[in-house]
Amino acid sequence: MKLKGKKAALLAEDMYQEFELWIPYYRLKEEGVQVTVVGSGTAPIYHSKYGVPVEVDKKASEVTADDFDAVVIPGGYAPDKMRIHPEMVSLVRDAFNKGKVVAAICHAGWMLVSAGILKGKRATSYIAIRDDMINAGAKWEDSEMVRDGNLITARKPDDLPAFCRAMIEAMEGK
Repeated sequence: MKLKGKKAALLAEDMYQEFELWIPYYRLKEEGVQVTVVGSGTAPIYHSKYGVPVEVDKKASEVTADDFDAVVIPGGYAPDKMRIHPEMVSLVRDAFNKGKVVAAICHAGWMLVSAGILKGKRATSYIAIRDDMINAGAKWEDSEMVRDGNLITARKPDDLPAFCRAMIEAMEGK
């Protein structure tokens, strides 16, 4: 429970990748983090690519970056749905600009692109959105996890162990 007292927003929308939402959710809770599932506001429950439901605690319009120590963005196709909601994009941008941990895995890089926070940053993502990341100014690399300051990125579910370790270390201030 080394992160007791810390708070994280875990973003959700339909078509999220199951492992990329639930593994960070439980790994952070295991360390004592208060995890708040934040949705776009279009529904009280979102479903994964395979239909696994997640209930939303708050709408993006009800929270600010100041409410959290970290914002975690799972992949799947959910980030493409998230990025059309200004409140979700602003939450990511504001958290990043305030030095909060921003962690994105797989297709979640789309949210980083829309938030405009990749210019000059080292990052990775699922290979299919590599060009989007590069065109947004990222120094893209094919690594299981890349940490550049408060920005943490990973490629795919296989990278979750490194992704979760990096989130926890960053939230510890290491």
